[in-house]
Amino acid sequence: MEKHFSLIKIGDKLGSLVRFSGSSGVVFQSGEQIYAFPEELERTIKELVESGDKISLSSFLENQTNIKNFSLLSGKLIFIDPSTSVDEHTLQFLGEELEEEIQLTYIFDSISQASVAISSNLNLRPLLNKVMSLSEEILNNEVTAVMLLDPVKKELYWEISRGEKSEFFEGRQTLSVGQGIAGYVAQTGEAVLIYDVNKDSRWDGSYDKTSGFRTRSMICVPVKFHGNILGVIEVINKKQGEFTSRDLRILEVFAVQTGASIENAKIHGKLEEAYEDLKLLDKAKERVINHLSHELKTPLALISGVFSRVSRKLDKANLSALEKTINRGQRNVDRLLDLQAKIDDILNQKSVEEKERIITLIEDAASFVEELKEDEHIQNNEMLNNISKRIESLFSIEEIHMERILLNSLLDDMCHEAITAMKGRDLNIIRNFEKGIHITMDRNMLKKISIGLLKNAIENTPDEGKIEVTIQSEDHEIRIDIHDYGVGITLQNQKMIFGGFFHTQDTEVYSSRRPYEFNAGGSGSDLLRIKSFSERYGFSVDFNSTRCKFIPKDTDICPGKISSCPFITEKSECFSSGGSTFSLKFPVEKGVQEGSTNSWLR
Repeated sequence: MEKHFSLIKIGDKLGSLVRFSGSSGVVFQSGEQIYAFPEELERTIKELVESGDKISLSSFLENQTNIKNFSLLSGKLIFIDPSTSVDEHTLQFLGEELEEEIQLTYIFDSISQASVAISSNLNLRPLLNKVMSLSEEILNNEVTAVMLLDPVKKELYWEISRGEKSEFFEGRQTLSVGQGIAGYVAQTGEAVLIYDVNKDSRWDGSYDKTSGFRTRSMICVPVKFHGNILGVIEVINKKQGEFTSRDLRILEVFAVQTGASIENAKIHGKLEEAYEDLKLLDKAKERVINHLSHELKTPLALISGVFSRVSRKLDKANLSALEKTINRGQRNVDRLLDLQAKIDDILNQKSVEEKERIITLIEDAASFVEELKEDEHIQNNEMLNNISKRIESLFSIEEIHMERILLNSLLDDMCHEAITAMKGRDLNIIRNFEKGIHITMDRNMLKKISIGLLKNAIENTPDEGKIEVTIQSEDHEIRIDIHDYGVGITLQNQKMIFGGFFHTQDTEVYSSRRPYEFNAGGSGSDLLRIKSFSERYGFSVDFNSTRCKFIPKDTDICPGKISSCPFITEKSECFSSGGSTFSLKFPVEKGVQEGSTNSWLR
């Protein structure tokens, strides 16, 4: 408090009290701080206190002939030998006037401190806690809460809550706009001061009943920025006395500063998020380049080697070795064709404007090739014919054939195919199928989507693990969930998972293993293709994932078999450590959209 006393020149104030009251001296004590007038009295008291003698200030004052003591919020005011013409009520009034000036100075200083806090801290919660702490020192209330507005859900949620039962509200409770006093303030933008909440018709006592806290009185003010309501501030239950209109004005000043702080923190948060996204994109770009280089160069090198070996084997007529070599070459050719098919699927789902630009470029290229073919001086007409056929293939978008599909039958077949394809893998694929659910969709597309997700789950689940495939119908949608108890995806990679050609492992770790092998990875295009299908044909795909707590980093390696994991002794520990769920949601009886016939029927 010493700073506040210096701001109001406490010595001059005490001198005025001496003259007005006709006292021989005035002493003001606040905690360990002691001020007195005239200066001789202050020096005597300070020497007494600093000497360490057993004589206390109280005993010193008791030796004075006429003492009048008055307790103030800020401390104790003592008049020594006041004039007999000045009654006690007048002395009390003088004390209250001094207290008023001290409090006003304290308020001014606290608001200044709040301004400094806002300019020096861009992290929202610490900043709000600091500002609310300053307001509590002035208003002397039991509970303070800052509730922010979710403009989409039209709800208030507790950003911070300070005081008794505050843990009940943080992060758990919401309040609809218009509900209760806080909801009323958020809806109207009007500040309210309520002396007895039980007498106010807007009061909603349900939270008191649930939390066990008892609200008696409150002030609630809107938090605004440029006229937009961002939330509200509540202060509840004055510790001594009642809230006043001055308290209301003080809280409104703090609310103005809080609005600016919230907006600054939001902007800062968005900038930080954008910066992190840029770093992720840069990392993704590097991975994509490394991955595509690996994915394309390795098969091509093998193919080249295969055919060189074919030539040598033909000379030796070693047909058995030749067959094995050709099979190996064919497997790598298939990988390239699969990658190409995924790229085609993605390109075919481009937006109309983007597709038109691509087609224009293709048409120009096609015209150029046709001109070259007509030129009799061009020798490589066979190559040009191949180029022409390839360009023509880009024009053709795979035709969609809508049909009514029994989901449990199709997904059951898909699971059998996956079990056959993964061969020696030791995985339990659990099928939880609600029977009799049909959707109308292109069968080939649905198979691509479902197999892509199941293959992804298998490749990320260690042997001795399990995967659950679920079909269920809810109120307004049909849902397919593919849940694996595998390694999961890190939070950083989750942001890029639908980005296309983004795989979650470094290229050095990803080793182009055979499909369905653990950690086989892939080109990263499966999920992008599924996402593009969903946007075009009106269903949704989303996911949630938890990275295995024993291998939290991308570079951490799972041994690929639960019994080989050094961190656990039971399978259940693996099942609870991480995993991912990908969900397909088809709206029931969705209307026909332009350019498609996507009606999902149960």
